[in-house]
Amino acid sequence: MAAKQKDAIALLKADHRKVEQLFAQYQKAKGESRKKELASQICLELSVHAKIEEDIFYPACREQGVEEDLMDEANVEHDSAKVLIAEIENGNPEDDFYDAKVKVLSEQIKHHVKEEEKKRGNMFAKARKAGLDLKALGSRMAEEKKALLAQFKEKGVPKPKTPSLPATTVA
Repeated sequence: MAAKQKDAIALLKADHRKVEQLFAQYQKAKGESRKKELASQICLELSVHAKIEEDIFYPACREQGVEEDLMDEANVEHDSAKVLIAEIENGNPEDDFYDAKVKVLSEQIKHHVKEEEKKRGNMFAKARKAGLDLKALGSRMAEEKKALLAQFKEKGVPKPKTPSLPATTVA
């Protein structure tokens, strides 16, 4: 019997909980190899999550009239996180500022999650109110997520595009 398909919001919330757990594990981690492993997993999960939001969920929200300012802010938050992800991916736990970069990324993601699901008038509530087909979006997002995870695990996380921060060049 097939597993019950999550709607788009349930899928995104599950991603949020997973990354929160990974950040908590990183905070308690001892040893450079364990920290690198956890940081790499965090970067992979966030890169895939951002891509499915940007490719599928955010455009659907915009098409249905979800508040433009809220959507623009989410894109800038993504691009800002991508800069730190690239820094973390290209670094090592023994580098200066490595732990600080992971900590700041954690704080940025915590803020982003609040904007999407916890703050009054959040993006997810507005998406529901706008009448998005969350089941169909969830199905598309799950398919893209599966493909991206396989691709990124095999070839690594690609150099991110940061369209909302045009003056930023990511190494």
